[in-house]
Amino acid sequence: MDGQVPVYDVVGVGFGPSNLALAIALAEYHADGSAGDPITAHFLERQPSFGWHRGMLIDTATMQVSFLKDLVTMRNPTSEFSFLNYLHARGRLADFINHKTLFPLRVEFHDYFAWAAEKVDDVVSYGSEVVSVQPVLRGGAVAYFDVRARCGGETTELRARNLVLGTGLRPNLPDGITAGERIWHNSELLYRVESLRGSPARRFVVIGAGQSAAEVAALLHDEFPRAEVCAVFARYGYSPADDSSFANRIFDPEGVDQFYTASDPVKDRLMRYHGATNYSAVDLDLIDELYRRRYREKVLGVERLRWFNVSRPVEVTDEGTHVRATVESLTTGERAVLDADAVVYATGYLPADPTPLLGSLAQRCHRDAEGRLRVERDYRITTDAGVHGGLYLQGGTEHTHGITSSLLSNTAVRVGEILQSIVDRREAAADRPEYAVSGTR
Repeated sequence: MDGQVPVYDVVGVGFGPSNLALAIALAEYHADGSAGDPITAHFLERQPSFGWHRGMLIDTATMQVSFLKDLVTMRNPTSEFSFLNYLHARGRLADFINHKTLFPLRVEFHDYFAWAAEKVDDVVSYGSEVVSVQPVLRGGAVAYFDVRARCGGETTELRARNLVLGTGLRPNLPDGITAGERIWHNSELLYRVESLRGSPARRFVVIGAGQSAAEVAALLHDEFPRAEVCAVFARYGYSPADDSSFANRIFDPEGVDQFYTASDPVKDRLMRYHGATNYSAVDLDLIDELYRRRYREKVLGVERLRWFNVSRPVEVTDEGTHVRATVESLTTGERAVLDADAVVYATGYLPADPTPLLGSLAQRCHRDAEGRLRVERDYRITTDAGVHGGLYLQGGTEHTHGITSSLLSNTAVRVGEILQSIVDRREAAADRPEYAVSGTR
């Protein structure tokens, strides 16, 4: 059976923007006449086609990152996979230039991703959910990783010299909260709105203080003109995102180097200083728009957009026909009971933990004093010396590499560094006997 398993230099788990960018970097590596031997690669994606936060593709929402931080430009400004080349292919380049913006519509950037993904679809299997990774041993060392995936009712297996885990983010709900028909995370927004359209919705409660929470409140306020929208957050008001020029330097490639080499206390301090560049922060234009709406409604005497600021939800229960949210003021302790058609949690995301997927390999991955995975500068998990292949992370490295870990800002540069690491390590290992195809578990 071992001889029948296809062997790849790289197997990627997940095919979101990060591993898409890696597939593009591989394609460009092969197209470069000066490159060495080909690096064989294949990616496994559980979705039936490329998709990126589809539930939040609000048609009026714009990106919070410059189009120049696309899949390739920071790594290769001449790439045919750039957003500018996409615009040219779609016949909108002049229109976009005349628009005078760095921030495209979110739906447009998703279309750009899908356009790029179609160009490399020969290296990805959609509808394939990875269910396990098992080590392949040779002489007591881990020479390969066998990746098993379920596609429909069948199981396939690929053998990898290197594994790149791009398993993305998972919606985060507070402890004790279970998603259901009337309680959901904002990642489901557009699907839920479609199912509610035409219903006599009376009230929605939106919990959260970040960009997604503000976007949800604005959309529900638009889509359900007879319904009340109650925004609940612990802050006094929405805080503007810090996108000033100096603060944005934390997203520079050099910023990753500086963060990685810093001590843990300095890392913690930097995250506190610059959290407002990404976390619980809202574009100022959207803040102003929501404030305008609220003020206009006060003037008209019909307040549909309500803010429960400096407050927290203390109890949220599905009553069968509606959901009841009890909101408590943090200053007075006064409580308000809100019966709503739905409660939407815009409470962010957490990186998916890759270790359950790794099975016994997880025991050979090193962790720090706080139980977090140790990660090398090239995004490889630090492992026992007996693990010869590389286990690379695309995401889940915020504690080692900084705030860009799960963001688009540094994606193009990151995949270039991962690819270079794979090339360098292959050259260094070329003479090792375990690089032969055969092996046993």
